[in-house]
Parts: sequence; C-alpha cells; structure tokens
Amino acid sequence: MLFEDRSRAESFGVVAELYDRVRPSYPPALVEALLADGAKRVLDVGCGTGIAAALLRARGCMVLGVDVDARMAEVARAKGIEVEVAPFELWESRAGLFDLVISAQAWHWIEPRAGAAKAASVLRESGRLSAFWNLGEPSTPVRELLAPIYARLEPELAQHSVALGASGARAAAALAGITDSGRFGPAETRTFPWSETYDTAGWLEHLNTHSDHQLLAPSRRERLLMAVGEAIDRLGGSFEMRYETVLVSARRR
Repeated sequence: MLFEDRSRAESFGVVAELYDRVRPSYPPALVEALLADGAKRVLDVGCGTGIAAALLRARGCMVLGVDVDARMAEVARAKGIEVEVAPFELWESRAGLFDLVISAQAWHWIEPRAGAAKAASVLRESGRLSAFWNLGEPSTPVRELLAPIYARLEPELAQHSVALGASGARAAAALAGITDSGRFGPAETRTFPWSETYDTAGWLEHLNTHSDHQLLAPSRRERLLMAVGEAIDRLGGSFEMRYETVLVSARRR
C-alpha cells in the first residue's frame, strides 16, 4: 500500500518549487464539478503546494490546507493559502465543519478507511468528499520508445510508475475506503479527459517530481533521465501526453 511507504509520501518537499512549477493543474470541468453543490468552506487534504487549492480560492472559496510536509506548505502559503502541517489521520480540526473535503493527487498517501472516517468527521451533513488524480497515458510510440530504457535501467519503475501510465488502482482503493467507512452514501467516479504537450526538458523536470524517480540514487536517476531525454530528442523533441482526471466523490450521510 502506498500510504505505508512514508519515504515516498514525504519526498516531495525536496523539489517543492519544481513541483509547483511543472506539475499540471486541473481542468475547468473538474472545478465546476467540485463546486456544483455550492461549497464555500473547503478542506484540501495533502494540499502540497496548493495547486488545486488556488483554483478553488480563485472561485471565492475559503480553503484550508493540511499537508505532512512543511516545505510544500510554505510554497502554498506564499500563494495566500492557510496550511496546517500534520498527517491528516492525526490532524485535529479547529476550524469547524466544511462543505467539501478535497484531495488532489494525494489520497493514496492516506490510509483509505481512516482517511474517509476523518473526512466524514469534519464535513457538515451532506457535505462531500472528493479525491482526484491526473492519470497520464503516453501514446504507443512514446511507450515503445521508453519501455526498453526502463526495462534495462529501472525495471521496477517500468511496471509501477504512474508517470508511465500505471494508475496503481488509486481510485479503486479510495472507493473501497469510502464504502468501508460506512459514513458516506454511494460513491461515484467521473473522468475528465485533456492533454498536455511536453518538450524534452519539461518531461525530465516532470519526472523529477515523481516520488519513485526522486528516491532513486542520484547516479541512477541521472543515468535514467539522460537516456529518456535522448530518446525523446530522437522522437522530435516533444510529445503529447493524454490525461484523464479521475474524480471519486461521495456525500456524507
């Protein structure tokens, strides 16, 4: 379970500024879906550098963030977002109840059942828990180009890295935790397709913000990224990444 791997869960602060600069945002249709119930008070679990929180704050929401990493929290605070530093499962709310609890690209770092129960405890009646992820799928030519590189240099990443298209059943785990908590009505899943074009340098920066790549020994990571960069250059120096933002959402009973 990813939430048990604390070295990965707490690795992002090393590249907090880079993470904020190169990680993709979220599609407008997702923001509309999050706010469809008229939520005004929002708790952002695992808020990181505040990428999602800033979108909701720009729509007039009061957003409080909770994150385990003080370095990520500092970047979010620089955007004017209030952040409390704590593991969500142990965090104690002093801000009353919320209309909406979100988790952008982070719910897999939370123990699913305990996280759902904690979210229910800080939601008003009929408030909503919404966890979402940007899941990318490289095109067939890109996969065929990169697969042998990863198979040769970092075969474990080839099988499990979300940067290469592996989802790790994140939505399914969230659904199970919400159901098992017994605190929510039926959960629903929605998807929002979009795409992003990366040049070679942009993709290598993006990979540097993924925990599985970040925790490689520097020499191994440099060797891998050099080979990946050379391959993308041979492809023409850029490629399009197809994304789906997957939203798992349920209303508190």
